[in-house]
Amino acid sequence: MPAVMQSGAVRRLVIKTFVDLGTEHSALWDLEETVSVDEGRVVARSYLLDRLFAMWLIEVGIIQFYDCDGNMLRTVSLFDPVDARMAA
Repeated sequence: MPAVMQSGAVRRLVIKTFVDLGTEHSALWDLEETVSVDEGRVVARSYLLDRLFAMWLIEVGIIQFYDCDGNMLRTVSLFDPVDARMAA
């Protein structure tokens, strides 16, 4: 997996995982994406949809998925070849 993951590929992985976790296809248009910047560098992106939340920690290379109560549902490592294939 390349050190720099394309944001579009990660977004597709997040949407696929949200659907796997029960989000209705019709809700996909409501995806909210937020970019976190620290000292001029993008350090994270977060995604909110249908009571599910995901956070991509860019430097660490992981995406963590949470329910509306803050319970972690899943972690995907973009540096793990098996997990990373899901994002391709």
